[in-house]
Amino acid sequence: MYENFWALKEKPFENTPDPLFFFNSKQHEEGLSRMLYVIRESKGAGLLTGIYGCGKTLLSRALFKELEQDIYKVAFITNPRLDDVELLRMISHNLGIQNVSSKKSDILIGLELALKNNMADGKKSIIIIDEAHAIEDKNIFEEVRLLLNFQYENKFMLTLILIGQPELKEKIENIKQLNQRIAMRFHLEGLNKEETKGYITHRLNIAGAKKPIFTDDSISTIFERSGGIPRRINQICDCALLTGFGKEVKLINKEIVEETIKSLNI
Repeated sequence: MYENFWALKEKPFENTPDPLFFFNSKQHEEGLSRMLYVIRESKGAGLLTGIYGCGKTLLSRALFKELEQDIYKVAFITNPRLDDVELLRMISHNLGIQNVSSKKSDILIGLELALKNNMADGKKSIIIIDEAHAIEDKNIFEEVRLLLNFQYENKFMLTLILIGQPELKEKIENIKQLNQRIAMRFHLEGLNKEETKGYITHRLNIAGAKKPIFTDDSISTIFERSGGIPRRINQICDCALLTGFGKEVKLINKEIVEETIKSLNI
């Protein structure tokens, strides 16, 4: 709606996990590097946690994009609110297993065979579970842990990455055997003020901006009211661009941002 007015190719602040808009802040870069290390070194399991809206899902998409398709077979689970059999079937399906059985023992046999075949073909099997904090049944975590028992010559036949909100860390810590399998863990917080400016500039540039649109004082206000949380930054910036379009201004200043925040009740 406002793209032509601001000379943009697309909307820069959509709250969708598009890897094209991934912003490599220092902490996001470190989180991505740690999870890649777990995967590439076949370390067993990694844990990525972060506050709501901090960019975990976008980081997981960036992680997925980094994995070469000719080397890695990836089961990407985005909705883990399943029972144990359903989760195993979903993992099997995502790893490319055809005609997955509904019987648990058969599913596990099929999984082990698929993992062995992947190893024989020089491929690595990866399971990424996003929103893992939504898993309420402790037995589901136990089922996931048992998948790490698939080993060959003291090497894990798969790598597990668990991603979720901060409460996931506590859930994992309460399951001693799973917690001991976590080789690497990282926690994401909100962006600092400098990173918030870089984040806004980065997304505008990706969307085709040729000149600054937000003034420095408007960005300071955005940082203060968003707490540096990308999801909130996106919400404020998107609405501010719409407000500025309606007012036909040349720049988004502090006053427009404050008006936007008031209308959003943030």
